[in-house]
Amino acid sequence: MSGRNSFSRMPEIVILRARDFAMKIFIIGGGGREHALAWKIRLDDPGAAIFCAPGNAGTAAIATNVSIQAEDVEGLMAWAEREKPDLTVVGPEAPLCLGLADRMQAEGLRVFGPARDAARLEGSKAFAKEILQAAQVPTAAAETFSDDGSAMDFVRSHPPPLVIKADGLAAGKGVVICKTRPEAENAIRRVMTEKIFGSAGRQVLVEEFLEGEEVSALAFVDGKSAVLLPTARDHKRAFDGDLGPNTGGMGAYSPAPSENRAFLASVLKDVFEPTIRELSRRGICYRGVLYAGLMLTKSGPKVLEFNCRFGDPETQTILPRLQGRLITAMEACIDGKLRAEHGACRAESCACVVMAAGGYPGSYRKGDVISGLEAAAKLADVMIFHAGTKLDNNRPVTAGGRVLGVTALGEGLKTAVARAYEAAALIKFNGAHYRRDIASSGL
Repeated sequence: MSGRNSFSRMPEIVILRARDFAMKIFIIGGGGREHALAWKIRLDDPGAAIFCAPGNAGTAAIATNVSIQAEDVEGLMAWAEREKPDLTVVGPEAPLCLGLADRMQAEGLRVFGPARDAARLEGSKAFAKEILQAAQVPTAAAETFSDDGSAMDFVRSHPPPLVIKADGLAAGKGVVICKTRPEAENAIRRVMTEKIFGSAGRQVLVEEFLEGEEVSALAFVDGKSAVLLPTARDHKRAFDGDLGPNTGGMGAYSPAPSENRAFLASVLKDVFEPTIRELSRRGICYRGVLYAGLMLTKSGPKVLEFNCRFGDPETQTILPRLQGRLITAMEACIDGKLRAEHGACRAESCACVVMAAGGYPGSYRKGDVISGLEAAAKLADVMIFHAGTKLDNNRPVTAGGRVLGVTALGEGLKTAVARAYEAAALIKFNGAHYRRDIASSGL
């Protein structure tokens, strides 16, 4: 859902190819990121036929939801082979790491998202670290261990703080910052011995702890070159003042405070380009969006991690600022024809406030009716992106921990944040909570 007056200041003229008027777009995923992708595509191409698997209550208003889970590769392939979408856009990392893009390409279907070997940048932190080190990209010093005994010995011989990372996918929860040696030992025990993340913890990385400001840098990649998107910064901790447990993200804003031409040029030259070259040297062609989580240390930016897809909730603040057609940029990545203008962005700032269910990130309720959405969406330059929602008797109800991403544009960050909070105040559901200090560091 978008504000009735949103984007009244978009003067650009877009020339569409004939087939774009009836393009069939298949979006994989059901969170806020996927709603934002569907929203941007619908904004750019009102005539497109958009399908979301599985989607949510928000995507149901602008697309057709398909009852297939994002990890059900066989189900997704069966639908795609039958329906022949013109473009498939893969939102979450799991289907990419399971090889969905490879399967679709083998069937002659166009897909935006990296192949399985390239998606290992997110699927294996050990592989990502290997690529970073080989490409001489600045990153934290780290060692990889396949048995808990060796990892414990290493921890006991290195002073804290240390960071313990499960090698595989752990739904964003596989990173533990340990301020003391006992905390690090306990993290290794839980990950490797107790296997709280399952097979994702067969290997662990023990990394040095980096201090500084975090920045999310995303780029379109066409296999040989990269074009940066607007930067963003998210808020992982559950409560104000960066307190409480880590979450999937309680809000974000764009641009990050550090963004300027020199910074962007440095990130492109020192992070993305050498990474793409190293992958290519190994016979790996990366096509899609590549997300680098950076720490701005006293000695310069260092890569914390790679993601092989759009971030969430960063996407909710980046796509409203993207000036051109998203489909055009995606197809340029697929065809190896990426150009600088595909990353052009609007001057306005954007802020996203995540409204969460009571108890999140612990156990939380589901099925509570959400009210106030229409009133919030009527505010100028406000977009309400659904994440953990579904329809129950045609009413939107809560269905996840992070329920909504209340997002707004503004001439400056202060205006964008104020609009987002004004909209959030109009929305009600049982136990709703959200941070009140989103973008405070940027302000």
